[in-house]
Amino acid sequence: MDTAGRYRRFTTMEARGHSPAYERLTGAIAEDRALIALIDELPPAKRQPNLLLAAVRFLDGPIGDYAAFRDWTVTHWDAVRGTMLERRTQTNEAGRCAVLLPVLARLPGPLALIEVGASAGLCLYPDRYRYRYDGGAAFGPAGSPVVLECGTTGAVPLPARLPDVAWRAGVDLNPLDVADPEDVHWLECLVWPEQRQRLARLRDAVRIARAEPPVLVRGDLNGTVRDLVAAAPAGATPVVLHSAVIAYLPPGEREAFAATMRELGCHWISNEAPGVLPAVDRLLPPGPSSDQLLFTLALDERPLARTGPHGQSLEWLA
Repeated sequence: MDTAGRYRRFTTMEARGHSPAYERLTGAIAEDRALIALIDELPPAKRQPNLLLAAVRFLDGPIGDYAAFRDWTVTHWDAVRGTMLERRTQTNEAGRCAVLLPVLARLPGPLALIEVGASAGLCLYPDRYRYRYDGGAAFGPAGSPVVLECGTTGAVPLPARLPDVAWRAGVDLNPLDVADPEDVHWLECLVWPEQRQRLARLRDAVRIARAEPPVLVRGDLNGTVRDLVAAAPAGATPVVLHSAVIAYLPPGEREAFAATMRELGCHWISNEAPGVLPAVDRLLPPGPSSDQLLFTLALDERPLARTGPHGQSLEWLA
């Protein structure tokens, strides 16, 4: 898919219904040949809509009006380009723990959580957040400032208890430090502009992580996951998890990661878009077509549910 097509797809499949500002901007960018030509000067992995929009916001550029956005972005292209090359799309959405929780709660504890593509590690705290499914009563630690809302469909095995987490670790090519104001500002710029509730939730999750920092390792997931699994404390169940990460790997590296996970034999929770993990896709039952992007939640390559990308919905499969 060319860059213009990538921006059109983002407009219709991701931004529509979730961010009017991003829907308006990316729809216009897709038809702007001059701006697409600038974006095409970047390496393919750096042409992502989320990355461009976050970089402009990180540099205090305007996003309300397309003409102002375009003029500012072209004028400041060197700075925008530099930020896009330096930074990564590392959306660290704690809300995804709401769709991971029903799977984690069924595994024998205590758990040693290992997240690949961990960003700042905010998805390593499923036992520190509160949860509300389908507008019901919230449950979880009474003092937690984070309440994750999730709508469900189907026979979701809602947990009666939170998982017991004994250890939390993650790997990322560029781990983000919750104690670093610039890193936190970047995380905030990755939250879409109208989603104030997500922004407030991010800030609360950052406070939780600051109080109990996870072990975060800088490195490539394929070169590091074995060592992290081996480092899990004795008596704990190692669980490797990831959300919206494997899509950023070339196909060969995706298959290498899948092969490694099969060899390790520990539990593996994936929450990725269709087409990313072929072994999961082959077992996914047909479903109604949707004009919104949905992820597939799987345990050990067995699909369990379709999920909203930010953890906002959970459709359990029969």
